[in-house]
Amino acid sequence: MELDSRYPAVSDLAHRARQRLPKFVWEYLDSGTGTEATKARNRVALDQVGFLPSILHGPIDVDLSTTLLGETLPLPFGVAPLGMSGLIWPNAERHLAQTAATAGIPYSLSTVATQSPEDLAPHLGNQGWFQLYPPKAPDIRKDMLERAKAAGFKVLVLTVDVPVASRRERQVRSGLTQPPKLTPRLLAQVMMRPAWALGMAQRGMPHMRTLDKYIDASLGSLSSTAHIGYLLRTSPDWDYVQWLRDHWDGPLVIKGVLRPEDAERLEKVGADALWVSNHAGRQFDGCPASIEMLPLIRQATDLPLIFDSGIESGLDILRALALGANYVMLGRAFHFALAALGPTGPAHLIDILKKDLKANMGQMGCDNLNNLPTPVMMSPSIKIDK
Repeated sequence: MELDSRYPAVSDLAHRARQRLPKFVWEYLDSGTGTEATKARNRVALDQVGFLPSILHGPIDVDLSTTLLGETLPLPFGVAPLGMSGLIWPNAERHLAQTAATAGIPYSLSTVATQSPEDLAPHLGNQGWFQLYPPKAPDIRKDMLERAKAAGFKVLVLTVDVPVASRRERQVRSGLTQPPKLTPRLLAQVMMRPAWALGMAQRGMPHMRTLDKYIDASLGSLSSTAHIGYLLRTSPDWDYVQWLRDHWDGPLVIKGVLRPEDAERLEKVGADALWVSNHAGRQFDGCPASIEMLPLIRQATDLPLIFDSGIESGLDILRALALGANYVMLGRAFHFALAALGPTGPAHLIDILKKDLKANMGQMGCDNLNNLPTPVMMSPSIKIDK
């Protein structure tokens, strides 16, 4: 009850996370790119999706279960991948994987996370997803797929909306480099955040452990917003997707889809699901909000659609589901929770989202996710200072 009263919303977790993280870590987690117009657009567009409340239904017993990729899942949301997750909080990947396994929801490990597939194998539930930044060399590609499969990951997610490093000006201004180096400026920030500092001191500064096997230290240097993974990976094309389809025998999800015409072609190539996303505004500052494109992509394909970008509540999850998504993923929110409360934070976030889903479905007279009402579009919401 104490957590419920102190941190009843994702915004409360974000506020607490900012207090506990060094500034350069917060900027990495929270920032977009450019003027962050796309990040803001995601929020504004979600707020414009409304529902008419429905009355006189009597008591409602809400069922939050859903199906995705042939699996029945207890909740309509999971954990999205986040690069350098362990920079946000020590041992982040393991904490998130364990929480997801307990809840029975998907956990997605990034290629450029700070723990490897092998590290997480003992902690992974039966809903492990491996997110692939596409290696150029076929032998590395094959080896990564074999490692992910051997560790227990069932779903492969190819991210296609990061052909080049974004600029992320806020992140650059913070002084963060890749790999992270504790300059005097950053060290001063670390000293002001003892809980984070102690955890990092015990584990050491994080790095991309999955890539250790493939990296030659003499490969060269990178920009401050790129990372060592860029020395290995390529910008994928349609032949690359076909190669993955031929070499991965489980579900294949393509992440970063915003064009309806791409959805049609990906269906023909053999993708099992599409992930509608603008990378939460972190890659390109000139694109529409993801929620604006979701209905158009829904019209273009019968494939399952996964959605992210700006989700901050159970109501946001319902907005995405009502506009055509089959499932929703959250990245920042789970890391806000972890930074705010440590290992207990992700489970509290799941509780927040479950309660918010049930409360809003009750207002709509809706007892399951298959009969959500048709949304109504509203004028931009009025912001109230807290």
